[in-house]
Amino acid sequence: MVAAFGFALMVALIKFAGQHLPVTQILFVRQLGMTIMLVPVLYRSFPASLKTANLPLQGARIVFALIAMLTGFTAVVNMPLADATAIAFAKSFFVTIFAVVILKETVGVYRWSAVFVGFIGVLVMVGPGTEGFSVYGGLAIVGAASAGLVMVIIRKLTRTDPTATILAYQAIGVGLIMAIPAYLQWLTPTALEWSLLAAIAVVSYFAQKANILAYTYGEASLLASLDYVRLLYATLLGWFIFSELPGTSTWIGAGIIVIASVYTVHRERQRKHRLASDPHARSQSQQ
Repeated sequence: MVAAFGFALMVALIKFAGQHLPVTQILFVRQLGMTIMLVPVLYRSFPASLKTANLPLQGARIVFALIAMLTGFTAVVNMPLADATAIAFAKSFFVTIFAVVILKETVGVYRWSAVFVGFIGVLVMVGPGTEGFSVYGGLAIVGAASAGLVMVIIRKLTRTDPTATILAYQAIGVGLIMAIPAYLQWLTPTALEWSLLAAIAVVSYFAQKANILAYTYGEASLLASLDYVRLLYATLLGWFIFSELPGTSTWIGAGIIVIASVYTVHRERQRKHRLASDPHARSQSQQ
Protein backbone atom coordinates (compact mmCIF):
# COMPACT_ATOMS: atom_id res chain seq x y z
CA MET A 1 0.00 0.00 0.00
CA VAL A 2 2.91 2.35 0.75
CA ALA A 3 4.50 1.51 -2.60
CA ALA A 4 1.19 2.14 -4.37
CA PHE A 5 0.94 5.64 -2.91
CA GLY A 6 4.59 6.33 -3.71
CA PHE A 7 4.16 5.31 -7.34
CA ALA A 8 0.96 7.38 -7.68
CA LEU A 9 2.77 10.44 -6.32
CA MET A 10 5.77 9.73 -8.55
CA VAL A 11 3.72 9.70 -11.76
CA ALA A 12 1.93 12.89 -10.71
CA LEU A 13 5.31 14.61 -10.27
CA ILE A 14 6.50 13.20 -13.61
CA LYS A 15 3.40 14.52 -15.37
CA PHE A 16 3.98 17.95 -13.85
CA ALA A 17 7.68 18.01 -14.80
CA GLY A 18 6.89 16.60 -18.25
CA GLN A 19 4.95 19.70 -19.22
CA HIS A 20 8.31 21.22 -20.17
CA LEU A 21 11.07 18.61 -19.78
CA PRO A 22 11.52 15.57 -22.07
CA VAL A 23 10.80 12.11 -20.62
CA THR A 24 14.38 10.95 -21.30
CA GLN A 25 15.77 13.75 -19.13
CA ILE A 26 13.30 13.07 -16.33
CA LEU A 27 14.13 9.37 -16.39
CA PHE A 28 17.89 9.96 -16.41
CA VAL A 29 17.81 12.37 -13.45
CA ARG A 30 15.47 10.01 -11.60
CA GLN A 31 17.89 7.13 -12.00
CA LEU A 32 20.87 9.32 -11.09
CA GLY A 33 19.15 10.45 -7.91
CA MET A 34 18.27 6.88 -6.92
CA THR A 35 21.87 5.81 -7.52
CA ILE A 36 23.18 8.60 -5.29
CA MET A 37 20.83 7.52 -2.50
CA LEU A 38 22.07 3.94 -2.85
CA VAL A 39 25.77 4.86 -2.60
CA PRO A 40 26.04 4.73 1.25
CA VAL A 41 24.40 1.29 1.33
CA LEU A 42 26.52 -0.06 -1.52
CA TYR A 43 29.77 1.45 -0.21
CA ARG A 44 29.52 -0.32 3.17
CA SER A 45 29.83 -3.74 1.55
CA PHE A 46 31.46 -2.93 -1.79
CA PRO A 47 32.17 -4.90 -3.99
CA ALA A 48 29.96 -7.62 -2.46
CA SER A 49 26.97 -5.27 -2.69
CA LEU A 50 27.10 -5.49 -6.49
CA LYS A 51 27.53 -9.25 -6.61
CA THR A 52 24.57 -10.99 -8.16
CA ALA A 53 23.81 -14.66 -8.49
CA ASN A 54 21.92 -14.09 -11.73
CA LEU A 55 23.45 -11.44 -13.99
CA PRO A 56 21.32 -12.33 -17.07
CA LEU A 57 18.14 -11.89 -15.03
CA GLN A 58 19.40 -8.53 -13.74
CA GLY A 59 20.04 -7.51 -17.35
CA ALA A 60 16.54 -8.57 -18.37
CA ARG A 61 15.10 -6.54 -15.53
CA ILE A 62 17.00 -3.45 -16.69
CA VAL A 63 15.73 -3.82 -20.27
CA PHE A 64 12.09 -4.33 -19.34
CA ALA A 65 12.20 -1.64 -16.63
CA LEU A 66 13.51 0.78 -19.26
CA ILE A 67 10.69 -0.13 -21.67
CA ALA A 68 8.11 0.13 -18.89
CA MET A 69 9.30 3.56 -17.77
CA LEU A 70 9.73 5.10 -21.22
CA THR A 71 6.30 3.99 -22.45
CA GLY A 72 4.56 4.48 -19.11
CA PHE A 73 6.01 7.94 -18.44
CA THR A 74 5.18 9.08 -21.98
CA ALA A 75 1.58 7.93 -21.49
CA VAL A 76 1.35 9.70 -18.12
CA VAL A 77 2.60 13.00 -19.55
CA ASN A 78 0.14 12.93 -22.47
CA MET A 79 -2.97 11.41 -20.84
CA PRO A 80 -5.14 12.32 -17.85
CA LEU A 81 -3.38 10.98 -14.74
CA ALA A 82 -6.23 8.71 -13.61
CA ASP A 83 -6.69 7.29 -17.13
CA ALA A 84 -3.02 6.36 -17.49
CA THR A 85 -3.00 4.88 -13.97
CA ALA A 86 -6.16 2.87 -14.62
CA ILE A 87 -4.73 1.34 -17.81
CA ALA A 88 -1.54 0.53 -15.89
CA PHE A 89 -3.69 -1.77 -13.73
CA ALA A 90 -3.32 -4.30 -16.55
CA LYS A 91 0.07 -4.94 -14.94
CA SER A 92 -1.70 -7.01 -12.27
CA PHE A 93 -3.03 -9.42 -14.85
CA PHE A 94 0.24 -9.60 -16.76
CA VAL A 95 1.91 -10.47 -13.44
CA THR A 96 -0.47 -13.40 -13.01
CA ILE A 97 0.36 -14.69 -16.50
CA PHE A 98 4.13 -14.28 -16.10
CA ALA A 99 4.05 -15.71 -12.55
CA VAL A 100 2.60 -18.92 -13.94
CA VAL A 101 5.09 -19.14 -16.80
CA ILE A 102 8.25 -18.04 -14.97
CA LEU A 103 7.67 -18.71 -11.26
CA LYS A 104 5.48 -21.79 -11.77
CA GLU A 105 2.88 -20.41 -9.37
CA THR A 106 -0.42 -22.27 -9.30
CA VAL A 107 -3.37 -20.28 -10.68
CA GLY A 108 -6.82 -21.83 -10.87
CA VAL A 109 -9.74 -21.28 -13.22
CA TYR A 110 -11.26 -18.56 -11.05
CA ARG A 111 -8.15 -16.41 -11.12
CA TRP A 112 -7.76 -16.97 -14.86
CA SER A 113 -11.36 -15.80 -15.19
CA ALA A 114 -10.47 -12.66 -13.21
CA VAL A 115 -7.57 -12.04 -15.59
CA PHE A 116 -9.91 -12.34 -18.59
CA VAL A 117 -12.48 -9.99 -17.04
CA GLY A 118 -9.73 -7.55 -16.08
CA PHE A 119 -8.53 -7.31 -19.67
CA ILE A 120 -12.09 -6.55 -20.75
CA GLY A 121 -11.91 -3.60 -18.37
CA VAL A 122 -8.67 -2.48 -20.00
CA LEU A 123 -10.26 -2.64 -23.46
CA VAL A 124 -13.19 -0.54 -22.23
CA MET A 125 -10.76 2.15 -21.04
CA VAL A 126 -8.47 2.11 -24.07
CA GLY A 127 -11.35 1.95 -26.57
CA PRO A 128 -9.60 0.40 -29.60
CA GLY A 129 -11.43 1.28 -32.81
CA THR A 130 -13.20 4.26 -31.26
CA GLU A 131 -12.62 8.00 -31.46
CA GLY A 132 -11.30 7.98 -27.91
CA PHE A 133 -8.42 5.65 -28.77
CA SER A 134 -4.92 7.15 -28.85
CA VAL A 135 -1.41 5.83 -29.30
CA TYR A 136 -0.71 6.82 -25.69
CA GLY A 137 -3.27 4.29 -24.49
CA GLY A 138 -1.35 1.64 -26.44
CA LEU A 139 1.91 2.81 -24.88
CA ALA A 140 0.30 2.53 -21.44
CA ILE A 141 -0.55 -1.13 -22.15
CA VAL A 142 3.01 -1.85 -23.33
CA GLY A 143 4.26 -0.21 -20.15
CA ALA A 144 1.89 -2.33 -18.05
CA ALA A 145 3.04 -5.57 -19.68
CA SER A 146 6.71 -4.67 -19.21
CA ALA A 147 6.11 -3.60 -15.60
CA GLY A 148 4.32 -6.89 -14.92
CA LEU A 149 7.30 -8.83 -16.22
CA VAL A 150 9.63 -6.70 -14.09
CA MET A 151 7.60 -7.53 -10.97
CA VAL A 152 7.92 -11.24 -11.63
CA ILE A 153 11.65 -10.93 -12.32
CA ILE A 154 12.03 -9.07 -9.02
CA ARG A 155 10.22 -11.88 -7.24
CA LYS A 156 12.67 -14.37 -8.72
CA LEU A 157 15.70 -12.18 -7.96
CA THR A 158 14.74 -11.78 -4.28
CA ARG A 159 15.42 -15.49 -3.85
CA THR A 160 19.15 -14.92 -4.43
CA ASP A 161 19.98 -11.18 -4.30
CA PRO A 162 19.52 -8.56 -1.52
CA THR A 163 17.20 -5.61 -1.98
CA ALA A 164 20.03 -3.05 -2.31
CA THR A 165 21.66 -5.04 -5.11
CA ILE A 166 18.40 -5.33 -7.04
CA LEU A 167 17.79 -1.59 -6.70
CA ALA A 168 21.37 -0.75 -7.67
CA TYR A 169 21.40 -2.70 -10.93
CA GLN A 170 18.14 -1.13 -12.06
CA ALA A 171 19.09 2.42 -11.04
CA ILE A 172 22.60 2.31 -12.51
CA GLY A 173 21.73 0.25 -15.59
CA VAL A 174 18.78 2.34 -16.74
CA GLY A 175 20.66 5.54 -15.88
CA LEU A 176 23.64 4.59 -18.04
CA ILE A 177 21.43 3.67 -20.99
CA MET A 178 19.48 6.93 -20.72
CA ALA A 179 22.55 9.18 -20.38
CA ILE A 180 23.03 9.74 -24.13
CA PRO A 181 19.39 10.44 -25.13
CA ALA A 182 19.04 12.69 -22.07
CA TYR A 183 22.14 14.64 -23.11
CA LEU A 184 20.87 15.06 -26.67
CA GLN A 185 17.45 16.31 -25.52
CA TRP A 186 18.59 18.23 -22.44
CA LEU A 187 16.69 21.37 -21.47
CA THR A 188 17.91 23.54 -18.60
CA PRO A 189 15.44 23.07 -15.71
CA THR A 190 14.11 25.95 -13.65
CA ALA A 191 14.53 25.93 -9.85
CA LEU A 192 11.02 24.48 -9.50
CA GLU A 193 11.77 21.77 -12.07
CA TRP A 194 15.00 20.83 -10.28
CA SER A 195 12.92 20.45 -7.10
CA LEU A 196 10.43 18.27 -8.97
CA LEU A 197 13.21 16.09 -10.39
CA ALA A 198 14.75 15.66 -6.92
CA ALA A 199 11.35 14.76 -5.46
CA ILE A 200 10.76 12.22 -8.25
CA ALA A 201 14.06 10.51 -7.42
CA VAL A 202 13.41 10.41 -3.65
CA VAL A 203 9.82 9.18 -3.96
CA SER A 204 10.85 6.60 -6.58
CA TYR A 205 13.59 5.22 -4.35
CA PHE A 206 11.35 4.62 -1.35
CA ALA A 207 8.46 3.32 -3.46
CA GLN A 208 10.78 0.85 -5.21
CA LYS A 209 12.23 -0.28 -1.89
CA ALA A 210 8.79 -0.85 -0.38
CA ASN A 211 7.73 -2.72 -3.51
CA ILE A 212 10.76 -5.02 -3.47
CA LEU A 213 10.30 -5.77 0.23
CA ALA A 214 6.65 -6.65 -0.41
CA TYR A 215 7.57 -9.05 -3.21
CA THR A 216 10.26 -10.59 -1.02
CA TYR A 217 7.62 -11.96 1.34
CA GLY A 218 4.47 -12.15 -0.78
CA GLU A 219 3.23 -14.09 -3.79
CA ALA A 220 3.57 -12.05 -6.97
CA SER A 221 0.15 -12.79 -8.46
CA LEU A 222 -1.60 -11.86 -5.19
CA LEU A 223 0.31 -8.68 -4.34
CA ALA A 224 -0.28 -7.24 -7.80
CA SER A 225 -4.02 -7.42 -7.17
CA LEU A 226 -3.74 -4.93 -4.31
CA ASP A 227 -2.36 -2.28 -6.64
CA TYR A 228 -5.83 -1.02 -7.61
CA VAL A 229 -5.76 1.44 -4.69
CA ARG A 230 -3.50 3.59 -6.86
CA LEU A 231 -6.55 4.69 -8.86
CA LEU A 232 -7.91 6.44 -5.79
CA TYR A 233 -4.59 8.17 -5.20
CA ALA A 234 -4.21 9.10 -8.88
CA THR A 235 -7.76 10.44 -9.13
CA LEU A 236 -7.27 12.68 -6.10
CA LEU A 237 -3.86 13.89 -7.27
CA GLY A 238 -5.11 14.45 -10.82
CA TRP A 239 -8.06 16.48 -9.56
CA PHE A 240 -5.99 18.46 -7.04
CA ILE A 241 -2.96 19.23 -9.26
CA PHE A 242 -4.29 19.13 -12.84
CA SER A 243 -8.06 19.65 -12.38
CA GLU A 244 -8.64 16.34 -14.18
CA LEU A 245 -11.35 13.78 -13.54
CA PRO A 246 -11.66 10.39 -15.28
CA GLY A 247 -14.16 9.98 -18.13
CA THR A 248 -17.08 7.57 -18.11
CA SER A 249 -15.22 4.78 -19.93
CA THR A 250 -12.37 5.03 -17.42
CA TRP A 251 -14.73 4.69 -14.47
CA ILE A 252 -16.47 1.69 -16.05
CA GLY A 253 -13.24 -0.02 -17.11
CA ALA A 254 -11.50 0.67 -13.82
CA GLY A 255 -14.54 -0.61 -11.95
CA ILE A 256 -14.37 -3.88 -13.87
CA ILE A 257 -10.66 -4.21 -13.07
CA VAL A 258 -11.15 -3.43 -9.37
CA ILE A 259 -13.91 -6.03 -9.09
CA ALA A 260 -11.73 -8.61 -10.84
CA SER A 261 -8.79 -7.75 -8.57
CA VAL A 262 -10.82 -7.90 -5.36
CA TYR A 263 -12.28 -11.24 -6.46
CA THR A 264 -8.77 -12.55 -7.09
CA VAL A 265 -7.72 -11.56 -3.55
CA HIS A 266 -10.85 -13.19 -2.13
CA ARG A 267 -10.20 -16.46 -3.98
CA GLU A 268 -6.56 -16.42 -2.87
CA ARG A 269 -7.57 -16.04 0.77
CA GLN A 270 -9.96 -18.95 0.42
CA ARG A 271 -7.25 -21.09 -1.15
CA LYS A 272 -4.70 -20.23 1.55
CA HIS A 273 -7.24 -21.03 4.26
CA ARG A 274 -8.09 -24.36 2.61
CA LEU A 275 -4.43 -25.35 2.26
CA ALA A 276 -3.72 -24.39 5.87
CA SER A 277 -6.62 -26.44 7.26
CA ASP A 278 -6.54 -29.45 4.88
CA PRO A 279 -3.26 -31.43 4.67
CA HIS A 280 -4.58 -33.40 1.68
CA ALA A 281 -5.32 -30.19 -0.27
CA ARG A 282 -1.89 -28.84 0.64
CA SER A 283 -0.25 -32.01 -0.68
CA GLN A 284 -2.17 -31.76 -3.96
CA SER A 285 -1.18 -28.09 -4.35
CA GLN A 286 2.51 -28.94 -3.90
CA GLN A 287 2.22 -31.60 -6.58
